[in-house]
Amino acid sequence: MKQQFLRFEQWTTSISMSIACVMLALASAFGIHQIVTRFILESPAEWTEVLIRFSLIWMVFLGIPSAFRQGAMVSVDMLYRLSGSKMRRVLDTVVAIAALILCSIILWWGWDYAQRGRVQSMIGLEGVSMFWAYLAMPVGAVFSMIGIVGNWLDPKRMELESAQ
Repeated sequence: MKQQFLRFEQWTTSISMSIACVMLALASAFGIHQIVTRFILESPAEWTEVLIRFSLIWMVFLGIPSAFRQGAMVSVDMLYRLSGSKMRRVLDTVVAIAALILCSIILWWGWDYAQRGRVQSMIGLEGVSMFWAYLAMPVGAVFSMIGIVGNWLDPKRMELESAQ
């Protein structure tokens, strides 16, 4: 069961990271388009600024699960280094529970914002609902929760390994 969940977690984390990379590429492409249209063609495209902003938001919320999975997100380095192996597991559990509570709050309120944002439209893209921008929060929270549980089951300490 544990190995099946870890395979599932690896699959979901790689999907979220892949989409985050695509969002970064899109933000870069929109930025280059904005530079060309504004400074070369002298006719700026209003929609690129909005899409850059929202693709960066999606990038962040979909990149966070990788940080959680690598153990690089919530860190209690000093306590972890000073504690024994049993205390480290307790520390891992406390940090995982705190992170899961935070992600649950982000999931709850993010979904609420997305529902409320259905009636709003994006500035510069009047035909697109703000629902799609706000949806990054609950989607990122779900992927993050899977990564948090995966890291609790199979801990990785990327920040501690690089700091020593």
